[in-house]
This record gives sequence, C-alpha cells and structure tokens, in this order.
Amino acid sequence: MRQPAHGGNLAWAAALAGCPPDAILDFSASISPLGPPDSAIAAIQSHIGNLRHYPDPSYSELRLALSHFHELPSEFILPGNGSAELLTLVGRELAELAATVVMTPAFGDYYRTLSAYNAQLLEFPVNWESEADLSLFLDKAQNLKEVGLLLNNPHNPTGKLFLRQSILPYLDQFGLVVVDEAFMDFLPPEEEQSLISLIQEYENLVVLRSLTKFYSLPGLRLGYAIAHPHRLSRWQLWRDPWPVNTLAAAAAIAALQDREFQQQTWLWLPPARNQLLGGLEAIPGLTPGKGAANFLLVESKESVSHLQQQLLKHHQVLIRDCLSFKELGDRFFRVAVRTQVDNQRLLTALHSVMSSEC
Repeated sequence: MRQPAHGGNLAWAAALAGCPPDAILDFSASISPLGPPDSAIAAIQSHIGNLRHYPDPSYSELRLALSHFHELPSEFILPGNGSAELLTLVGRELAELAATVVMTPAFGDYYRTLSAYNAQLLEFPVNWESEADLSLFLDKAQNLKEVGLLLNNPHNPTGKLFLRQSILPYLDQFGLVVVDEAFMDFLPPEEEQSLISLIQEYENLVVLRSLTKFYSLPGLRLGYAIAHPHRLSRWQLWRDPWPVNTLAAAAAIAALQDREFQQQTWLWLPPARNQLLGGLEAIPGLTPGKGAANFLLVESKESVSHLQQQLLKHHQVLIRDCLSFKELGDRFFRVAVRTQVDNQRLLTALHSVMSSEC
C-alpha cells in the first residue's frame, strides 16, 4: 500500500502494524479528540428522513447559521465539500494572476490546486524556530498587484500564529490574498487573529474555514469560504450544484450553536498541549516547536520513517511524517494534541523507541 501524503490513513497504518484500523491510536490527523459533539450527532439522526430530498442548492439555513456565527451578511459565505473543494476553486482564480506566493513548508493541497491550473508558484520560507513574522517578505516584494498570496494561519505544519497586524499590509500589496484559517477556531475569541472582520472592506481577501477539525467531523467533508459576493457567485458557476450533503449541513448548523462544546475545547487544549510539549522536550533526540493550534511539529535526530514504523509495529501509535513537506523531510514529524491519557501513551511509546535506538 502506498505511503499516504496526508494524515489519518488508518488502513495503511493498520496494514503496517498488523492490527485492525480501530486499534490504531492516531496522532497523524489533527482532529479534536473531544467530538463529534452530541448536538451534531443528534442533528444527523433527526435529518435521516431528508435523505430522500436534494439539499437546498443555496444552503440558505447553513449560510444563515454561519452569518450569525461570524456576524456578517450571508451573501459573503459559500459552504463547500470541505475546505479542500474551496481550495480547488481558489487555485483556479490564483492561476489567472502572474504568480502566487506560498509560505513554506506548505500544506500539500496548495501545490495540488496550483499545479492543476498551471499557476506560477513563488515560495517564501517560514522559520519554524523563531516567532512568526512576515515583514521580511514585504521588504523584498515588488509589484505585487498581479500576484496572489496563499498562506495558512495558524501555519501548518509549524503551528506558528501570524498576528493579524502582520498580515494587514498584504491586503494593500497583493492582488489576491487567501488565508486558510482551518485551525483558527482552536484559539478562543480573545486570542484568534482572524481576518474575517475585514472581508467586507477588502474585495481581494478570501478566508477559508473548516468545520471538520474543531468539531471532529472530517468524514462529513464540510468547510466554507468567506469572500466578496461577486467572487463567490463566480465560483458557483464553476462547481457542482450540491457540494454539501444534507447530513453535513444539519450537523454544521447544530455544531455552530453548541457553545458548550466550543468552550470545552478551549479549556481542554492549552493544558493538554503543554503536557505533550513538555513530555516531548524531555525525550532525548526530539526537539518540539511551540504551536498555537492542536498539533506540534517535532524535529528528530533519528529517521522519522523508521520511528513511525517502530511506533506502529510495537505500540499501534501513528504519527504524521513530514516527507510531503519537502523542506522538512525525514527529520520532522507532526503530532496532534489528544487527551492527556492518549498523549501519555504516545510519550511512553516514543521514549521506548528512542531509547532502544540509542
């Protein structure tokens, strides 16, 4: 079976570990361990009967729920079949510009969508060991009105959080700015650095969001884009008429209204992340970086491919190698933050494997 380019491939991991997929403890996909919320499951169950009908092609109820959640008009919102589908639409639009700047190491789907439309690519490295800062790039950049910018915040895979004010200058510099905020909702409202509040002011701004990671619903495939209505109307002409299924839309509406689940997640993450960070720092040969989201990037003195295999074969634990990030290669891996019990199992397994390699 081919090595996966994304995390969460339990079939591949189980084949390598020689166990059923449900026996794998998955740290490779950065999904909250607290969900799905009961409210979302109840909404799915209550809408089973609606499967005999097509979804509303305008997704008016879902867009209204998102409108209330973000406090902006619903015409600025476009639901999609995961943020991946919306990223494909973004790639088509970016390809119309002279070039697109991508902050590296970059999420592999950025390369997929840009190459699909033969977009010209410019790469700018982010130093994962220092504070997130984009100002150095502005000093080197010139004539950017025909250039697009594609970045994620918090940055994947480093976990660095770009401050809102560090991105603001780009909105006046670039022809199109796309900010993938797939992990932004893991920060409580008083800490997040979202650009959503600026969407009505800047027609060249697109913000992508995912509902699958925070609410543990990756199997439903649900994301949304926030952008100027004329841009979203154009995208509508490029895609299938019913990209979001009925059950996904119902689950999303319920999850957005679940304030208790949201608060629970914001209270869970910091101590669980600190536990995992401290445990990784204590293991010789591993150097973890601090992160603002629900995952950590770790540098290893040993081959990560070998480490990954040993963890699977002897402990049924799956970590995310970084081979698909060309700047990182076989000396880095990424791990999701899970419950404290799960985190400790990972730390114990890592310590055991790293000790045996010494």
